Amino acid sequence: MPNSSNAGPGRVRVTINDLAAALGLSKGTVSRALNDYPDIAEATRLRVRRAAERMGYRPMAQAQAIRTGRARSLGLVLNAGRSDAHKPFLTDFLDGISRGASEESWTLTVATSEDEADEVATMTRLLDERKVDGFILPRTKTRDMRISLLRGRGVPFILFGRTGDATDCAWFDIDGEGAMRAAVQRLAGFGHRRIGYMGGLPEFHFSRLRRQGFLDGLAGAGLAPDPALMVEGVFTVEDGAVAGLRLLDHPQPPTAVVCALDVAALGLYRAAIRAGRKVGRDLAVISYDGSPEAAVSDPPLTSYAVDTRAAGRALAEMLIANIRGTAPEDLRRIVPARLIPRASDRLFARVTDAPRETTQGTITTTLA
Repeated sequence: MPNSSNAGPGRVRVTINDLAAALGLSKGTVSRALNDYPDIAEATRLRVRRAAERMGYRPMAQAQAIRTGRARSLGLVLNAGRSDAHKPFLTDFLDGISRGASEESWTLTVATSEDEADEVATMTRLLDERKVDGFILPRTKTRDMRISLLRGRGVPFILFGRTGDATDCAWFDIDGEGAMRAAVQRLAGFGHRRIGYMGGLPEFHFSRLRRQGFLDGLAGAGLAPDPALMVEGVFTVEDGAVAGLRLLDHPQPPTAVVCALDVAALGLYRAAIRAGRKVGRDLAVISYDGSPEAAVSDPPLTSYAVDTRAAGRALAEMLIANIRGTAPEDLRRIVPARLIPRASDRLFARVTDAPRETTQGTITTTLA
């Protein structure tokens, strides 16, 4: 029997006929099992796949594409023109997608673009050249041109996030709104009553969800929202520094701030220094992302972490299922973020409901 251990330049390629003979099945049955036809029993599909892996069978990509009409490739177009806020997660994300795809003998096709219009043009080109069977769409917007394109062409896709119109959408997402709600409740439990918020760019749907989660957290804690303590449009460290100064310069500044992104929190750290305040001493901060920078900031940043490698794997598996015919409505998953408690959200001074003045050297702050 041909065996995958015979790897090397002189190895004889294992054919579908070899696989069929080894299993005692017809070539047609083996082919249909490998291509996930619904008339083949699940037990037979598993048996064929395991034998194919054991024997080192690999289909000829071009022949298979002609026969099935599929490239067996998932598409991902990265917008290189946007902020690099999520670049620390990119390696894990791509690794997760690649692993999820390769387990099904699929590949990942990655392209880059400079802006949203270029993203759409690049996706159109990949489709016209028949290089991909479907797309993973990260950073989804409430109104997203990419979704409109793929809906119009009847191309399978899955969102890493959610969108305004859920029609024909499959998605894998993290419960960011739940994290924001829990962050407020945690800070309120520590005694904070003036809790600020720094949100992301409003066109991204996650920004709307996290903002609503923050408001729900205030309501659950019996606190009224103060628009003066809420800033939107923060997507870089520099944005966070500017927005942070705006919050801290308020006549009654917040004693705690919830940030929708770690980069916003890291910018707030800079603003706190300029405003004469110390995070973890007289300003509590909780954020979202679990970035590497959060762990080494001073003080280490309390943050809700996202497992981007697991997310990438899930997105690949779910998109392949969608391409094979599973309805988008049956491919929707939301998983929780994981809190990593550190030093940034605990204050040495006791926070009370009544405003009071404390002196730190020559710096005077109000904790209320």
